[in-house]
Amino acid sequence: MAGHDGKIIMFIGDGMGGRDVPSLGGKTCLEAANTPSLDALASGGASAMMYLANPGQPIGSDTAHMALLGYDPHRYYRGRGPFEAMGVGLDMQPGDVAFRCNFSTLDDNGIIIDRRAGRPQTGTEELAAAVVDAFKDGIDGVQVFFRASVEHRAALVLRGEGLSYHLTDVDPHSAGVKPSLCEPSPDCPPDEIAAAERTAAVVNAFVEGAAKVLDASPVNAQRAAEGLPKANAALPRGAGEAVDIPPFSTMHGGLRGGMIVEVDLVRGLGDYAKMDVIRVPAATGRRDTDEIAIAAAVVENLPKYDILLCNIKAPDLGGHDRDPEQKIQAIEKVDRAVGHLLDNLDWENTVIMVGADHCTPIVTGDHTGDAVPVVFYGSGVRRDLVHTYGERAAAAGGIGQISGADAMTLLRNFVCRIDKFGA
Repeated sequence: MAGHDGKIIMFIGDGMGGRDVPSLGGKTCLEAANTPSLDALASGGASAMMYLANPGQPIGSDTAHMALLGYDPHRYYRGRGPFEAMGVGLDMQPGDVAFRCNFSTLDDNGIIIDRRAGRPQTGTEELAAAVVDAFKDGIDGVQVFFRASVEHRAALVLRGEGLSYHLTDVDPHSAGVKPSLCEPSPDCPPDEIAAAERTAAVVNAFVEGAAKVLDASPVNAQRAAEGLPKANAALPRGAGEAVDIPPFSTMHGGLRGGMIVEVDLVRGLGDYAKMDVIRVPAATGRRDTDEIAIAAAVVENLPKYDILLCNIKAPDLGGHDRDPEQKIQAIEKVDRAVGHLLDNLDWENTVIMVGADHCTPIVTGDHTGDAVPVVFYGSGVRRDLVHTYGERAAAAGGIGQISGADAMTLLRNFVCRIDKFGA
């Protein structure tokens, strides 16, 4: 290991990559946004296009962040649920099965009319408490743990003997239909079919019972009175079992890692990787997040760590909402945060990678498998000829095309904190 004390920042604009938007004259949201700080990084650094997984393979934020931190998702991933559960503070024990959930809106016929229940800003903790109380005695001998997260998000953990995570989603990922029944997944191993059938029955009982509790809640009566969508269903998806991954410091030569992130999903990954998770109260995970507070926390905490991972969620929300103006405004938040870092850090001893964990194009409203633009700036980076940050510009970058798994290797190389391969 080269004896160097250079600092590393991995700064992720969640879902920031995209595709051409006709209403923006064929530009992407990144290309249409006003990003002087990101452009300054591009002018003084080196750009690349990055596929988080295989080219063309859409990827989730969970598997993308695993790859960025050097964990092969194909080896370690056991479903999104455990990360979501750990991120909201639910304990995960061996044999537990966890799910991420959406508070959603059902009409009187049980049809989903809003998968995210209008992105509620308040009341979900009370809703979750009512659900927990309803299932305090469990379901068929299985303990039930449920907790609200940010906006419409929540997490569910089932604990008991003979459970399986090889299950289909209750959330059908679209409105205009009824929630799906949970069933054993097509890839369920034959020797786990019985366990999966039992677990599916517990999940379906939870969904049915939770809907009754939620629909009767005073919180939803108030939402209806205010003309807001009721959060009258909790729809599980992303089943997974407790994972066992090596600590981040073990993976990367003793580097001490920290996270300043907004979403419980990534916090949960940090907990599993035994990275310090630093909370910033003004980091809401919503459009109103305080980007300068996030950047200031990076500046304050970087002396204590070898690497900090930072994630701002807002660009992804604009993509999912198919709202180009919202996404552009969120990208400009990322730019302002980066500007604060540029003004307040020692760049002779620090390297940063700014990029996205996936594309969430306006035209699709969901993740796609397109490459995302990334830029490296600071200590050890050999400047290329790119002068702006965006998809087309980064395609001409000096680093070329990389995978998500290359990110940590490149960053450690720039600050000389990686062993030589060979003699």
